Amino acid sequence: MLEVAVRRLDPDVPLPCYAHPGDAGCDLVTTQDVELSPGERTLLPTGLALALPEGYAAFVVPRSGLAAHHGVTLVNAPGTLDAGYRGEVKVCLINHDPREVVRLRRLDRVAQLVVQRVEQVCWRETDALPAAQRGEGGHGSTGGHSAVRPEAAAVGPAAVGPAAVGPAAGGQ
Repeated sequence: MLEVAVRRLDPDVPLPCYAHPGDAGCDLVTTQDVELSPGERTLLPTGLALALPEGYAAFVVPRSGLAAHHGVTLVNAPGTLDAGYRGEVKVCLINHDPREVVRLRRLDRVAQLVVQRVEQVCWRETDALPAAQRGEGGHGSTGGHSAVRPEAAAVGPAAVGPAAVGPAAGGQ
């Protein structure tokens, strides 16, 4: 188990904790009340500061319940906390609901924090990259949903061919 030093900037704020054994994310709360109108965003304090060990980063990720039930998510998902950062953890929320105001109260859970090991990379420039099965196929290249390839929905996956759909093209 990784030990991370944490400082409470607000004495009422609970330490980050896992809701269930085996969970990846710890709950973060806000220290202030806020009302978010449709389309509005805000930067909320959590009342916590961390000292992550070198070689680790923490990622602030949305809470699925806020997203599913209220349209609230993070503007910069995930928010990245580097090992050298010692300031307050903050959460940048946005209300995507087109009609409803969302009210959050002090100590409401607003996000989750996932801590992961991260690697430092030494970049080596080259004139050519090694071949790979996927190649240069980018956004939507593996198919999978009719919204990405409307013609696929009209004629069905068999008519599109293996280059656009299926495991050979990197699809799932």
